[in-house]
This record gives sequence, structure tokens and C-alpha cells, in this order.
Amino acid sequence: MRIKAYWALRRARNHLKDLRTHARGLYHMRRDVVEPQVAEAMRQALDAARRARRGDREAIARATAGLEAALADWTPLHRSGWTENFEVLLVALGVAMAFRCYFFQPFKIPTGSMQPTLYGIHSEERDRPGPFDRQPLKPLKWILTGDWYREVRVAAGGRVQPLLNDESKPGYIAFQVAGRRYHVPSDAVFGRRALRLGQDARIEPGALLWSGIVHAGDHVFVNRVLWNFRRPRRGEVMVFSTHRIPGLPPGTHYIKRVTGLPNETIGIRPPELLVNGDPVTEPPTIGRIVRREKLAPWAPPYAGYQVIGSQVAVDFEPALRAAGDTVTLGNDDYYAMGDNTGNSKDSRYWGPVPERNLLGPACLVYWPFTSPRFGRIH
Repeated sequence: MRIKAYWALRRARNHLKDLRTHARGLYHMRRDVVEPQVAEAMRQALDAARRARRGDREAIARATAGLEAALADWTPLHRSGWTENFEVLLVALGVAMAFRCYFFQPFKIPTGSMQPTLYGIHSEERDRPGPFDRQPLKPLKWILTGDWYREVRVAAGGRVQPLLNDESKPGYIAFQVAGRRYHVPSDAVFGRRALRLGQDARIEPGALLWSGIVHAGDHVFVNRVLWNFRRPRRGEVMVFSTHRIPGLPPGTHYIKRVTGLPNETIGIRPPELLVNGDPVTEPPTIGRIVRREKLAPWAPPYAGYQVIGSQVAVDFEPALRAAGDTVTLGNDDYYAMGDNTGNSKDSRYWGPVPERNLLGPACLVYWPFTSPRFGRIH
């Protein structure tokens, strides 16, 4: 009996010790944010527990009960599942935001300027939805493939007017009908039978302006750490801020390939890229573009590097209009071009990118999961 009593007393003391340790930590952490009388009750319960730790079982039981009562007033012992889940969500959100700010930042490709390396929003005209483009399978298809069947139907009839200066939705061209704005994928506008217009570019009320599959652009991760330890290299795919770059909308980000480094003189002799007067074929991706090769069996060949020529450049003072034109970069300047130079607004239009605007190299396509470009970016 004496041995049994000894072990019971020992268990009671250990329980009181653990309870006191927990209560003391809580007291020091929150005593400045609770009511004064609650804090005082906890202090007295802690003192009683300290005095009773060498006492008999009755003293330990009284001190344990007093400390548990103080803890119950201090914070509820039973918390709702919603509260705990919300706190877990907040912690996860904080970790994700820190990861985004300091390590890898997601970025969506909006246009086709980097094709065929990376694809922006592109479309495929369809007269009607397929079996997987209807509920409840439509969201599942989008999650896996990034494809979404869309119908652009006008509310009121009238003349269809393009809004060429509307850049509110990258990858789309805006049209206005009867004072209301509609957006159609940019590549659809140049299709053979893309817009369903009547005579004199008019459309009837309730009619379809466009319908088809919209393929989401590639979503990539940007490595925000790497360029803190070394400078960018030619051939890397870079993401940069448009802040204070003349002619570009502020507060957004672009993605292009690094073609020129500080203090170099850049030129184009189609399909070649010239650096300080000499053709460049390294790294391998630059060489592939110059030689007009395919990135992969599924991809169309690159078109090589092109000059701007006689293209109209609104709001820009373009360089490299013709073979023989050159641009010399400053100490902290980088020249950025799309891989699809025939359909890319890049440094040829708005000039070099300052080093302070660089975010990092795009390193990985993480969505859509079924994209042939899924994985490491070349």
C-alpha cells in the first residue's frame, strides 16, 4: 500500500509540475493583455502550486484544482475546430507569403511573345462546348489542363468597335458594343472566322461575338534568390518590373529573354543576334533561335531574331529598325527580347531594362499540369 501511495503522490506532483510550467509560460506571454483580476488570480494560483509541490496529496490536489480553474478563466480549455483551423490557415498563409516574397514568386504568362518557349493566353474557336466543357466536369478540366470554354455574348446590338489602347486584361483585345466593353483573346481576333459580325461590323442583340476554348497561359515560378549571388547571364528568361520604363504601364511585370548585358553593343542581322558586332550562338537556347530550330518535336520552329522594320510603334521610339542599327547599353542595363520577336514588344521598342527592375529568372512551369512545357524552363 505504501508503494502504491508513493507512486500516486509522484504522479500527482509531476502533473502539477507540468501544469505549472504551462501556466507560467502563458502568464508571462499574456499578462499584459488580460484583465488585471484574471492576471492576479493566475499569479496567486501559481504561488499556491509552488508552495504545494512538496506537500501531501491533499495539498497537491487543492493546488492543481486552483491552477486548472485559473487556466479555465485565462483561456478556454476547449476551442472550436473553426478557430483552430483558422489559426492553421493564417500560419500557412504567412509561410506562403514569406516563400513568395523571398524565394519563389509565381508569374502568369499573358501573351505570346515568348512562344514557343512559353505560351501566353491563346484560344481555339469552337461553335459549341464539348462534353468536358459542361458542368460538373468543366472545373475539373480547367484544373488539369487550363482550358475553359467561353462564350462572349453581347447584351445589346450595335457596331463593334475595337479599343486598341485598352490594356486592362493582358492577352485580350477589348471591343465596345452599345457602350459596353467585351474582351476576346488576342489571337482570336486575327483568326479566319473569329468574330461573328454582320455587315458594317454590326452585331444583333444577344448574339455571340466569339466562342471557343481559352487556353490559360503558362504559370511559372521566378527564382528571387539566385541573382542576389550572381549577375544575370545571356539566355536566361527574366521577369522584371515595368516601374519607370518609358512607355510601359506601371505596376506590372514582363517576361523576356536576356539578350544583352551591361556595356555591350547589340544589333540584329536577321536571323542573327549581334553582340559587339559578332554573331552570338551561345548559350544553346540563343543558338536554337538563331538557327530557327525546334525546341521540341511538338513545337513550331523559332523564327530567329527580327528587326522592327516598318511596324508602327505607338508611344515608343524604337531602335533596331533595320539591319545595321545598334544599341549600346549602360553599366546597369540589360537588353530583353521575346523569343517570338515578330510578335513581341521588348527592348527594341522601349529600351533596356535597369538592373534595379529585375526580379529573377523564370525557372519552372508549374501549371497547367498537362502542358508539354511543364517543368524546367530552357
